[in-house]
Amino acid sequence: MITLKTPAETAKMREAGRIVAAMLAACRAAVRPGVTTGELDRIAAEILRKNGATSSFLGYYGYPATICTSVNDQIVHGIPGKRRLKEGDIVGIDAGAIVDGWHADAAITVPVGAVSAEAARLIAVTEEALRRGIAEAQVGKRLGDIGAAVQAVAEGSGYSVVRNYVGHGIGRAMHEDPQVPNYGAPERGIQIKEGLCIAIEPMLNAGGAETRTLEDRWTVVTGDGSLSAHFEHSLWCTAEGPIVLTAPHGQAAVAA
Repeated sequence: MITLKTPAETAKMREAGRIVAAMLAACRAAVRPGVTTGELDRIAAEILRKNGATSSFLGYYGYPATICTSVNDQIVHGIPGKRRLKEGDIVGIDAGAIVDGWHADAAITVPVGAVSAEAARLIAVTEEALRRGIAEAQVGKRLGDIGAAVQAVAEGSGYSVVRNYVGHGIGRAMHEDPQVPNYGAPERGIQIKEGLCIAIEPMLNAGGAETRTLEDRWTVVTGDGSLSAHFEHSLWCTAEGPIVLTAPHGQAAVAA
C-alpha cells in the first residue's frame, strides 16, 4: 500500500536525511588507500550516536553493520569489515538513519585516490543518472518517467542498468511501496502524487546487467566482474517539485 506523507512527517524524514548526509560526508572524507571498510562503518555509527539516531540497516533481516560498503565489482549490500581500500578502487557507501520512527536512505560512490578514467566516468554518469531521475519526480508524472530518464543516461553512455535491484518508497519503513525501477517507458507506471516519498537509486555496471550474490548472502556483485557504481537520494514529491530529503545541510533541497 502506498502512503502519502504530510509536511510534519517529512520534517522527521528531513532530519533523518540530514544525519544520513553527515554520515556519507564523514565517510567520503575518510576514504583513502589503507583505510578499512570497517573503519568507515565505525565513523558512520559515531555520527548516528552523536545525533541520537539509529541505523536503518543494522539488524535489518540480520544485516550485521551500520552501512553498506561495496567495492569495485560489488553493486550493493557489501558488508564492512577488514578489507583495506587500495589506490584505484571505487567504493559505494550506502547509509540509512531513523529519527522518531522515520527513515531516510542515500548512497554515494567514491574514488579511492587516483582512479582510472573509466572508473571516474562511471561514477560521474551514475550521479548524473540520479539527477535526471530526480528531475522527473514531478507530481502528475509516472514512475516510468523516472526509470526511462535513468536508463537513457546509462545506456546512452554505454553502461547497463541493474534490473534485479530497484529504488523504493520510504517512510515509516525503509522499504515501502512502490518499487522505483531504474528502467522503463515514459508515461507508464504509477502516477506520482503529492506527498509520495521515494528513494531513487541508480546502479550502473560498466559491463552487463547480470548480478550474483556472494556466499555471505548479502553482497551483490556484477556477473562479469565489471565495475559498478551506485548513487541514491530520498525525496518528497510536492506541487513545487521534488524535495531531496537527504541533501547535505545548507544545499538547496528542491531539485532543479
